Amino acid sequence: MLGQAKTVSQAEIDAACELIDFWRFNVHFASQVLATQPVTHSTGVWNRTDHRPLEGFVYAVTPFNFTAILLQAAGLPPGVINLVNGSGHAVSEAALADPGLGGVHFTGSTRVFHMLWKGVAENLDAYQSYLRIVGETGGKDFILAHTSADPQVLWTAMVRGAFEYQGQKCSAASRAYVPRSLWRRIRKDLVEVTEAITMGPTTDFSNLTSAVIDDRAFAKHKAAIDRAHATSGLTVHAGGSYDDSVGYYVRPTIVESADAGDEMMSTEYFGPILTVHVYPDSRFEKVMDLLDETSSYGLTGSIIADDRTAIAAATSRLRYAAGNFYINDKPTGAVVGQQPFGGARGSGTNDKAGAAQNLMRWTSTRESGEAARHPDTRLTPDEETPVLFERALRVHHSVPAGPGFLGPG
Repeated sequence: MLGQAKTVSQAEIDAACELIDFWRFNVHFASQVLATQPVTHSTGVWNRTDHRPLEGFVYAVTPFNFTAILLQAAGLPPGVINLVNGSGHAVSEAALADPGLGGVHFTGSTRVFHMLWKGVAENLDAYQSYLRIVGETGGKDFILAHTSADPQVLWTAMVRGAFEYQGQKCSAASRAYVPRSLWRRIRKDLVEVTEAITMGPTTDFSNLTSAVIDDRAFAKHKAAIDRAHATSGLTVHAGGSYDDSVGYYVRPTIVESADAGDEMMSTEYFGPILTVHVYPDSRFEKVMDLLDETSSYGLTGSIIADDRTAIAAATSRLRYAAGNFYINDKPTGAVVGQQPFGGARGSGTNDKAGAAQNLMRWTSTRESGEAARHPDTRLTPDEETPVLFERALRVHHSVPAGPGFLGPG
């Protein structure tokens, strides 16, 4: 909690609750995987599937916002999981060059995942097997509002989705598309609630947010906010300030962008910055196309609407815009066993942490067929067919037997 600047509520989610869920559900999923066996068997043949572990070690890379759990105290044998501290570049360079590498399981930035994938390709000839590569990377996660949206549902989703844990979640809302008539109704409440967010040390349980993770993150957020203040077409409605005198604090910030193509609508900042594009009420269909084409990511998103036709349209049109899609809720907070997590496009391989399909990525199956009877010593069909055909002709057509199956000559 202290090292990650997580408030007690945010820390509880992954340090206790999510850990428990992963252990409980992954045991259940593993039992499902092991139970997956051939569904048909020839008479006297027993077919079975052996779900073997990969032939090699898995290089797992976690980001700062994941809580590390050491398990040897709970009885895990030494060497099953090895925690390696050090420079990410140095550790990766050693791991990717090892012929015993069997897979890469990465969570972090899209840029680093590209580097790891290229590193695997450069060392391809050295590996004893083709690698399994799983990645969950960045996102420019969206909230799309329809004119029928409940105003309170919308601004609640925007505030909680964008600013919990200082927006340092790959699922955090960082762009929103709001119809003009609805923007007029929610803007005042949205700004007031955002400005009222308490921020400070996590040891004070009354604080909703705390500091961002380090000086590099602070510098990135500072640059984005400074640009928003200085750029025509961008309006800062809330927040827009920062202070690194004691910790790296960035106020939850809401920026309105007149240009839906501005970089603030497509760049992932991984911080407490939400950019809003206000669109004409009549352009809901068009804004869905715009939303889908603006960002290279495809992680999370939500539609806020009471109109079921609008919900159905967004669910269909934005099918590939998000691997986790929410209706009338914030785009964060996936729960193991309820919403397995992951996205495609620039957001990763979409192998869904918290689902059986993720476990399957770390198995290499062997199929076995065991005959439970003596071998069949009869003639093969190719040798047997002419004999049977001649017999049939003799019986039904009284053709005399001869050296060929059609009789003499």
